[in-house]
Amino acid sequence: MTILYSLKQAFYSFTNEHPQRIYFSPGRVNLIGEHTDYNNGYVFPAALEMGTYLAVSFRNDEMIYMQSANFQTTYQYSIDNLTYSAKDDWSNYPKGVLYEYQQLGYRLPGMNLYFFGDLPNGAGLSSSASIEMVTAFFLNDALQSTLNRTTLAQLCQRVENHYIGVNSGIMDQYAVGLGKEAHALFIDTNTLHHELVPLELGEYALVLTNSNKKRGLADSKYNERRAECEQGLKLLQNTGYQLESLSDLTVEEWQKARATIQHPVLEKRINHIVTENHRVKLAVKHLKAHDIHRFGHYMCESHHSLAEDYEVTGAELDLLYAIQKDQRGCIGTRMTGAGFGGCTVSLVHQEYIDQFKENVAKQYHQHTKIQPDFYTSLAGDGVKKIYEGGL
Repeated sequence: MTILYSLKQAFYSFTNEHPQRIYFSPGRVNLIGEHTDYNNGYVFPAALEMGTYLAVSFRNDEMIYMQSANFQTTYQYSIDNLTYSAKDDWSNYPKGVLYEYQQLGYRLPGMNLYFFGDLPNGAGLSSSASIEMVTAFFLNDALQSTLNRTTLAQLCQRVENHYIGVNSGIMDQYAVGLGKEAHALFIDTNTLHHELVPLELGEYALVLTNSNKKRGLADSKYNERRAECEQGLKLLQNTGYQLESLSDLTVEEWQKARATIQHPVLEKRINHIVTENHRVKLAVKHLKAHDIHRFGHYMCESHHSLAEDYEVTGAELDLLYAIQKDQRGCIGTRMTGAGFGGCTVSLVHQEYIDQFKENVAKQYHQHTKIQPDFYTSLAGDGVKKIYEGGL
């Protein structure tokens, strides 16, 4: 049974009619460059083959009905009342996108929206950005708007920042919108210039491990880190550095400026941002040169920095890292996503993937009593329409 057939059947159960259109938006995995995007730095994500499906039909009234295969609740709204409400849970993400289109002057039709996602919730693979972008792409198509993918990503970032209340950067939406099969995106989040880099890993493959330690992206820790970066930037600016963001600071400049920062926590936060930007550039350079081992080395360095300087990993992710880096065939591993739970991404020789999964699962469960999940999705395309019309 194909996913399209299953979606059509589920949609019919929801609305008693067939969908008029179906769209798909991937999740993303960030290979290196964490928490740098809201500091105008460098990131290196790839879109996944897993993601969010959206089946749609239009209504003759001014109501919007939403349902997800992943949750039981059906939400309904008038198109004239799309304000945020905590009780509306996950539906605030697509509702926020609808609201943003209204703010741009578009008149929305009534609609039925049915979502199905095969991304694990709370795993740090950007399920929220995937939901936002699939909704935005659908509206862009349905309203015959001419917003390009970059503009759609910016619109969805506004939803996160101002509607949901998470001070996130643009990496997730950008990767979901502009990803390409078998490629990763080297993004300068300051200029939004990006380069598609072939993800040629030779005999190695990416293995995602879900710690199954759930995390809430909207919790205070994420916004706290952004506030700390802003404080660190102000300290540097007050000492005479002409900086627009922490990512303007080179490694050499930071070595000179570091002694002027008398706040130990802010010093660590700045150190992560400066060194992580440097690692991203080096990692991409070595990947292009087919030096996979060196790329893996920078993945490990990134995790250390996220654990020691940025303090966003937590016991479960650090345990996974410690177990995985010692596995035969693994040449690089790190947490991926915002942290505080979620996933790691590891570079593992294809010959040892089964052994890697078995050993990691056994040791992780022994320490935590939690069973991890593994995914081996390849890099996929960005958001797209996959069906229109017919039965």
